[in-house]
Amino acid sequence: MPSNNSLEIIDTALILAGGFGTRLRSAVSDVPKPMAPIDGKPFLEYQIQYWMGQGIRRFVLSVGYMHEVIESYFGCSWGGASIEYVVEKEPLGTGGAMLLAAQEIEPDKRFLLLNGDTYFPIDLSLLSQFSVKVDSDWSLSLFKTDDINRYMGVALDQDDQITSFKDLKIHGQIFANGGVYLVHPRTLNELRPKFSGGSSLESDIFPAALSAKQRIYGLRSDAKFIDIGIPYDYQRASIFLEKR
Repeated sequence: MPSNNSLEIIDTALILAGGFGTRLRSAVSDVPKPMAPIDGKPFLEYQIQYWMGQGIRRFVLSVGYMHEVIESYFGCSWGGASIEYVVEKEPLGTGGAMLLAAQEIEPDKRFLLLNGDTYFPIDLSLLSQFSVKVDSDWSLSLFKTDDINRYMGVALDQDDQITSFKDLKIHGQIFANGGVYLVHPRTLNELRPKFSGGSSLESDIFPAALSAKQRIYGLRSDAKFIDIGIPYDYQRASIFLEKR
């Protein structure tokens, strides 16, 4: 296993912000889910603001449903960072959207991949250092939870390499995917020919990456995690973000 602890500079993030947000529709119906207002600001603004503080200077937003709302709010730059948009002409799922938008990113350096409806404020420098050390194709940030009915735990070996994404049927606490990834573009060149249409990141892309023997690792974090995809968590997002 590589032992190089040097820090790789990560300055580009791809955010998946194109979902319909059907589970949140009862609480937020007039804007796309990442633009759900929290104390007068879109959820996506909190996310972009945090990652800018971690050194991200370029955001590629994968958008679809009501994408004009996102584009009109952020424009081509925001707070000194450049903002670019890749629009899904038809729904592609999280996997298909990622593969499409990633074509706009440099082919030889890792990039940050984020879900547009979750907030997981990890230290990007630690994630980068971890990724270089283990020479990962994918590095997933993991949070601890006891909500095993909502979140699926991952199985890790003693070196923190992920060996399975299947439901582990564990009672008690698990480590679950927090929707913050570092991705090496070399992985996508191998996977892209297998998925010409829509696909799911967790249900399709990750299992295919495991089957292809790609190097998938998990970094455990104590940072607090929130997913605003359901009304209950959306309603508590204000307090969560206030304490971040």
